[in-house]
Amino acid sequence: MIRKSFLMTLKPGTWIEYEKRHNPIWPELQEVLKSHGVHNYSIFLDRGSNRRLFAYAEIESEELWQRIASNETCRRWWSHMKDLMLTNDDDSPVTTELNEVFHID
Repeated sequence: MIRKSFLMTLKPGTWIEYEKRHNPIWPELQEVLKSHGVHNYSIFLDRGSNRRLFAYAEIESEELWQRIASNETCRRWWSHMKDLMLTNDDDSPVTTELNEVFHID
C-alpha cells in the first residue's frame, strides 16, 4: 500500500456544513473510492483554525488514485462541495501533498 496525505482548506465558517456532508458520504462515492483501491481514508479538521483539513489514505496505486478524478460521481461530489472549500477551476479541492518523514507499524 502507498500512504498518501494532503492538506485542503475550507472557506471561513463552513466547517459545520462540511462535517454534515460527510456524515455519511454518498454510498456511490464510497464505492468509487473502494473500487479505485482506496483504503483507510480519513479526513481530520484542525479545530484551531476550523479551516485546515488533513487527509490520509492508503492506496493500491497512483494510477488508480489519479483515475478517480475522471469519475462522474467524484465530479458531482466536487461540485457539491465547492461552495465550502478552496477549489481549482475543475471544482477539485486545492490540495497540498505532504511527504512522509516517519512511519512505524
